[in-house]
Amino acid sequence: MLTRRTPGSIPPDSSQPASSAGTYARIAFAAMCIAALIGYFAFPTYPTYDSFYALLWGRDLLHLQMPDFSVYRGPTEHPLAIAFGVLCSIFGQGGARLMVLGSIASFVVAVAGMYRLGALCFGPVVGVVAALLLLSRFFVENLAAQGYLDISYVALVLWAVVLELERPRRGWPVFLTLAAAGLLRPDAWVLSGAYWLWCSWRADNRTRLRYLALAAIAPVVWVAVDAVVTGDPLYSLNTTAGLAAELERTQGFGSVLASVWSYGVRIDKLPVVLGGLLGIALAVWMTPRRALVPLATFLLLLCAYLIEGAGGASVVDRYLIGAATALLPFCALTVGGWAMLEPGSLLRRAWILGAVALVAYGAVSAASAISLSGLRTTLAEHEDFHKELAVALHSPAVKAELRRCPLVSLPDNKLIPDARWILGRSNQQDIVARSQARADAEHGDPALERRIHAGSVAVYPLGSAVFVDAIVDVGDEPSDQIPLPGFTRIYASPLYAVYGDC
Repeated sequence: MLTRRTPGSIPPDSSQPASSAGTYARIAFAAMCIAALIGYFAFPTYPTYDSFYALLWGRDLLHLQMPDFSVYRGPTEHPLAIAFGVLCSIFGQGGARLMVLGSIASFVVAVAGMYRLGALCFGPVVGVVAALLLLSRFFVENLAAQGYLDISYVALVLWAVVLELERPRRGWPVFLTLAAAGLLRPDAWVLSGAYWLWCSWRADNRTRLRYLALAAIAPVVWVAVDAVVTGDPLYSLNTTAGLAAELERTQGFGSVLASVWSYGVRIDKLPVVLGGLLGIALAVWMTPRRALVPLATFLLLLCAYLIEGAGGASVVDRYLIGAATALLPFCALTVGGWAMLEPGSLLRRAWILGAVALVAYGAVSAASAISLSGLRTTLAEHEDFHKELAVALHSPAVKAELRRCPLVSLPDNKLIPDARWILGRSNQQDIVARSQARADAEHGDPALERRIHAGSVAVYPLGSAVFVDAIVDVGDEPSDQIPLPGFTRIYASPLYAVYGDC
């Protein structure tokens, strides 16, 4: 059943009728959508730090105000996320939940893309296994439940690969999909550049220029947004590197290279990583032409992660999510590739036994390492922290104090976007971090510290909220949690206490 085909569109696998496979895929997709909606309403979580800032900046644009990217320990701006934040902000406070829904929907789309990718390259059985592998990555599902923009980026990259697999050198549909991904994470710029080289190989000069314009969309738009908002076209690059150094998230090339294995195991788990590496060898041996596009995608995303990390960007696990996801089809080949062999052959039987052993190893490993109750607790805490902060800031005593003193102080930067969103504040100077005030005073600038002491409302996380939403970054100190002299407690709950001195 295996042949080395000439270049061209990948034909459907003949081992199963296309109509039957398509019907089952549509049923599975509908079931997955229903399950995602149930999870969305069962665990009403809220966006994470970066996504909240996308909401805030989107709300500024909706109100025809220029967003301010120069916030204390602010995240890198992502143009497409801000555009989505504009849409979400139309729905007021409900926009935060809509941001999460967008991430969950992206995860569903990514799983569908993973099935399509695996089916196109290695047949429907491998496609199903690839989709199940992504569906069972709790690391990725947890990011989706908290509104991380990385999930939408992964979905766009997967579907760009699918579009190319369906019709090699397809051109503008792939370029535009990669451009959208590149407006969420610059890793996709590498894919766009490589795809331009791939399409330009046999194109005329006019087509090459047209494709170059399409490949340049994401970096040009990103630089233009930075230039218009801040006056510095390289603002995102400079501030990202600076913040990574401040928070001690930068590493040398050796450490970045070592993190590929540790983060890959954290995201995919060890059995899947081992199966993926074996699957790469199998794919190159058995179906090199079919493996070309997904393998190139994996290697390019891996190189992008290494280049960014070695260049001074933050080295965190979710930045490897693109490469980790691109490895899954190869693990799926290791598990389900036996379906590509002639029925009844000795190699097919041996392959099935090996696949069963790998699946059993993965199941035992997952059973010992994954805690569904822990995942539910994490999501519930994330919901509680946001809702309880909203209750605290909207309590009558706190609202009365805020009318006298609009300035709000928090222990560090973690809760600032939540508080700004809840209170509807567009001016970042009205909600500040005590850690910033202390650091400024230590460097000879006590202005912010004086503002806080002169009259403000001070919020203090309590209990588990302290370790999740405060006192967690480099430069934070327990002293930022000590009530300021002269301030009186005006609100208390199990998760927050609020003091005022107006």
